[in-house]
Amino acid sequence: MDTSKIKEHMDVISADRKTIGKVDHLEGSDQIKLTKSSSPDGAHHHFIPVDWVDHVDTHVHLNKPAAEVTAHWAG
Repeated sequence: MDTSKIKEHMDVISADRKTIGKVDHLEGSDQIKLTKSSSPDGAHHHFIPVDWVDHVDTHVHLNKPAAEVTAHWAG
């Protein structure tokens, strides 16, 4: 995965085509930090492993469905 394609404020889209949030920045080389304002609770940053990225075009597309992503945050 070429992480240089991941840019601030890109939408992050789940495998089932739901918007998960917006990119804040890359945290290290293996995590995408989402903006707090795009968080479901509006108060916490959430992180997505770069391993979950399927591809990047104008959005960051994940290879996981939305339910699995949000379950990861709860756990």
